[in-house]
Amino acid sequence: MLLVRWGKGEGTMVTRVRQKISWAVVVALALLVAPARAGAAEMSAGASFGWIQIGVDSRPAVGPQAGISWPFERDFLFTVHDLCTILLATQDGGLGVYNQTSLDVGVAWEDGNFSLGPSVAFYDMPSCGVALCGRVAGVAIGGHAQVNSYFAGSLGWSTSAHVHWVGGDSPVLPGNVAFVVLAGPVLRWSTE
Repeated sequence: MLLVRWGKGEGTMVTRVRQKISWAVVVALALLVAPARAGAAEMSAGASFGWIQIGVDSRPAVGPQAGISWPFERDFLFTVHDLCTILLATQDGGLGVYNQTSLDVGVAWEDGNFSLGPSVAFYDMPSCGVALCGRVAGVAIGGHAQVNSYFAGSLGWSTSAHVHWVGGDSPVLPGNVAFVVLAGPVLRWSTE
């Protein structure tokens, strides 16, 4: 508990502020510990195609994706994913960007893996509300799930889904939830 005082004499104001350890700090610590315990890492990169739905506004999306995974037990892994999604210009306002980074835990098998975890998204895109269109930008928190299935050695297919709570009370943004679904080819390699 942090105690803050300002002013002098009878007019002294006391404010108590609770300090909480954010989940991001815990995940960052896990990032530092996981590679040290794991040894080898598996990296993946690919292209994704799909769509994004924010409120009533739906747009096609394409972009690159990358990830790195560290096994921490027999079939369990810790993964960091980044997907930079370009929202295609289908209406006034032009292109948009929706970049999502997640810190996941998951399970792995010989020909694939599944991971799930919290994520953060940074966005800058055109959007339309009921009566107003414009560009919106911000940060959103949410969750991420991804399945990678490898069918030809290190070549495979990746499918991911994301949900983010885009905060604020914008007359342009037509809702407070963003859904992103993407799929595409993926290539993996090991750092061993």
